[in-house]
Amino acid sequence: MPVVFESHGFKFFFYSNEGDPLKPVHIHVRKERSVAKFWLKPGG
Repeated sequence: MPVVFESHGFKFFFYSNEGDPLKPVHIHVRKERSVAKFWLKPGG
């Protein structure tokens, strides 16, 4: 899991080849035990 950016305890990362079929382009964000997923293209 490559970490793209870290700031104030937030880690922004992605997984390569996630899903089958592949999921639309998105990024995961984690801080402590909380996680979120943001799609980088509207409608994803």
